[in-house]
Amino acid sequence: MLRHSLVVRVTHWINAAAIILLLMSGLNIFGAHARLYWGDTGSVEQRDRQWLEIGASPPWRTPTGWIDIAGIRLDTTGFLGVSQSRTGSASFVAFPHWATLPSGRDLATARNWHFAFAWLLIMNGLLWLAHAIITGRLWREILPNRRQLSRAQLWHDIVEHARLRFPRGEAALSYAVLQRIAYAGVTLVLTPAVILTGLAMSPGMNAAWPWLDALWGGRQSARSVHFIAMVLVAAFLVIHLVLVLLSGPIRQIGAMITGRITVEARQ
Repeated sequence: MLRHSLVVRVTHWINAAAIILLLMSGLNIFGAHARLYWGDTGSVEQRDRQWLEIGASPPWRTPTGWIDIAGIRLDTTGFLGVSQSRTGSASFVAFPHWATLPSGRDLATARNWHFAFAWLLIMNGLLWLAHAIITGRLWREILPNRRQLSRAQLWHDIVEHARLRFPRGEAALSYAVLQRIAYAGVTLVLTPAVILTGLAMSPGMNAAWPWLDALWGGRQSARSVHFIAMVLVAAFLVIHLVLVLLSGPIRQIGAMITGRITVEARQ
């Protein structure tokens, strides 16, 4: 049975690749100044505006990596702040080399990658949205309806997911309410927020649209919202992949490649 149209499948895989590469190049860019602030300006002297920092502490023979969130410091040695380089030595970077694009510190190249894939995400996202509106898929499959948003239906879906009991039969041909909330949140809230905050951090865009950074409370606030939205998108990707693996990866991935899915009998 046909489950996903060609446009849905193509835009899905392009979005997936673009988002992953944006995340990796964005981590490299963030590493150039691994601090986040609220407001319009931010620097190492403006601790009152800072709410997040990734760094390292001595002794340098056995350094400690950490992340500080609103004054709460967590040990992240081996992953954040201090990680192992490709040669096996300690690397004092915000994120490990395997998580960034390019691998290692290279702000200029990372920015080029980031901007290129940002425009790919924007154009591909607009194609997906236009298709979803024209075909009615946005209302039919993405946005939850009033019945699905009832407390009983929400609680039922939460319990079913907690028990790892996934829809079978005809029910598997439409998204459950938690899926719809997640997909709508990522496509209609988080992705636009990432794009708009990214534009707000661009001096060229500020010159054309001076209101854009003010929309977020300043350029540093835009950078903070950009980072938070990125973390939420990354969390969605991880949860999405885990659920695909748990619910039958061959069947699920096959449907997103061929467009067709086998309707399983209810058990």
